[in-house]
Amino acid sequence: MDVDEALRLAVDRHRSGDLAGAETGYRAVLDEAEHPVALRNLAVLLETTERTDEARRLYGRWATLVPESAAVWQTLGNFHRFTGELEAAERAYRRAMELDSSLRQVQADLGLVLLAEGRFAEGWPLYEQRPRRLRTAARRLSFPEWMGEPLAGKRLFVWSEQGYGDQIMMARFVRELGAAHVTLTCAPGLARLFAQLPAEIVPLAEELQAQAHDFWVLPMSIPAKLGVREATIPNAPYLTAPARPGGGIGVMARGNPAYAWDRSRSPPEAIRAELLALPGAVSLEPGDTGAADFQDTAEIVAGLDLVVTSDTSVAHLAGALGKPTWLLLSDHGLDWRWMRGRADSPWYPSLTLYRQPRAGDWAAVVAEVRRDLAQFTNAVPQD
Repeated sequence: MDVDEALRLAVDRHRSGDLAGAETGYRAVLDEAEHPVALRNLAVLLETTERTDEARRLYGRWATLVPESAAVWQTLGNFHRFTGELEAAERAYRRAMELDSSLRQVQADLGLVLLAEGRFAEGWPLYEQRPRRLRTAARRLSFPEWMGEPLAGKRLFVWSEQGYGDQIMMARFVRELGAAHVTLTCAPGLARLFAQLPAEIVPLAEELQAQAHDFWVLPMSIPAKLGVREATIPNAPYLTAPARPGGGIGVMARGNPAYAWDRSRSPPEAIRAELLALPGAVSLEPGDTGAADFQDTAEIVAGLDLVVTSDTSVAHLAGALGKPTWLLLSDHGLDWRWMRGRADSPWYPSLTLYRQPRAGDWAAVVAEVRRDLAQFTNAVPQD
């Protein structure tokens, strides 16, 4: 069998989900030739199965074969951003931009790297190049995008964007806009929670054509328009909810399984069981609480002493309510808003970050939680 046929078979196995067969096939190809496609595909396979050291070496070999390809450097940037190697990610993205200045996603991803480093002045404008924003701008609405002009006496339409946590995070800015009228679109599950904001809340079950506004904006663009820096982030809490009686520790150790890297983000079942076995722990999963939406969950959270979660939407919710919250973070998949190497968050003063010391080491995270929980429990006033 020649190299091209062997590669085709390996790709077919990869696409069908036969990762072991695909890996064997790619390695057989590489035994015969330093094939760039086999290098790239095997590196991706190893990355997705969390064998990052070998993936890093293969990505490096791939880059030496096609050093003038912007796509190569974009992929390298994505890999290094995912593994938290931000300096390497920045270098790779900047090289990709040198080779092809039209790659808007690269600019946006570089913006996320800079935001993760706290370089807000550089990061926000680059993040504005994200394709989602540009596609929205291309809709040719009857009114223009807000670019930061004074909003006194104006009507602003805020389009829904990204996930639950992102929408909760950006809701803090509704009170900062100074517009005469704000229409805030959101996921239906957030509509009751957001009803307390000074805005007309429009739950989006489907795409909505906005009318009779002076400007539109995406929520993740608001910090850029306002020139937000770490020192000027509107402080939490900025949401409230009536507390349901209960107390104890709310645990949410499962994320959205549809998220591409949920395998890295959500602890395995054994770790989840350990967290639920903590003294006073109760599950915050809607299937266990009966919560129909985020308002229900907010009322439950408001009555707790502490939230321990690996799910970021619950972390955003609890942080927005000002509830003491411990967010458990994987070593992989660094999210820009939690920044790098910090145990605190400028976005939520009540948040404490617990990071894996190494990839996959949830046991160390649980041990740290147990240690701190003993002190926290002693500090909680007793009835």
